[in-house]
Amino acid sequence: MSEELERLLSPPTAKLQPTPPGPRLRVVAPIADGAPDEGDGESSMAQASATKAMIPDVSPAALRRHDIKHDLLPKQLFAHDVYKSYRKGPVEVPVLRGVSCNVHQGEFLAIVGQSGSGKSTLLHLLGTLDAPDRGEIYYAGHRVDNLPAAGKDRLRNNDFGMIFQFYHLLPELSTLENVLSPLMIAQGALRYWRHRNAHRRRAEALLDMVGLGHRLKHRPRELSGGEMQRAAIARALVTEPRLLLADEPTGNLDQATGREIIRILRDLNHQQNLTIVMVTHDPAVADQADRIVRLANGRIEQ
Repeated sequence: MSEELERLLSPPTAKLQPTPPGPRLRVVAPIADGAPDEGDGESSMAQASATKAMIPDVSPAALRRHDIKHDLLPKQLFAHDVYKSYRKGPVEVPVLRGVSCNVHQGEFLAIVGQSGSGKSTLLHLLGTLDAPDRGEIYYAGHRVDNLPAAGKDRLRNNDFGMIFQFYHLLPELSTLENVLSPLMIAQGALRYWRHRNAHRRRAEALLDMVGLGHRLKHRPRELSGGEMQRAAIARALVTEPRLLLADEPTGNLDQATGREIIRILRDLNHQQNLTIVMVTHDPAVADQADRIVRLANGRIEQ
């Protein structure tokens, strides 16, 4: 490993100590009277009455209040000297040309750039949806770009939440079923069925949090664009991720609806200490983040 990479991955010199990847987002619905699911070992679901997670003592919100730099926080996600090209017939098209980028625990990072600058490609590499031609991706101190496919699947299902510009809701499922779908996939039929009531309570609490508590049974074709994006946010949060990756979350929305989506993301970051990496081409949207990384011609602008 190069000296530069060792320095970037080493713990900060300030008195803050390295921590795990970050707290899981927990939005817990009030528990109705009655016995829990048979075999339900989710003690947090049985005991919690609050709807927000504990926030660490040194949170980004606290840092913002005291104007302290985010680079004092532990690095949660890190791309080192990443290259990526695609082929169009016989032509190789370079997209990323030696990009290095840190994401600190609990920050809201915006990646901006013109169309074709490589910002979505970088987000896909950070989320292990694609692999770099050269370079390395680290999460919580461990290299993840070279994991086997099953390992990447587990990482995305357990630790990463993802939001896309085109929502990608399943048209045959209701809003509630779409939100529950990551749990159905991750746990398999038997385990999911055993904990189904706890899962449903959590999904309903998330939909209520994003303002869709009255739309549980509606299918995507019955929702507006803003409502579909809010459902997609709830779906991304249902597995209690430590990191949220958002690719142009306001790209298909009008200005007012886009502001509402950004407000939800900003509240999740401030109140739940959820790390967010967002790609956008809109400067007004990017200004809501704690820090902005600008890409041009496949490189980070200094």
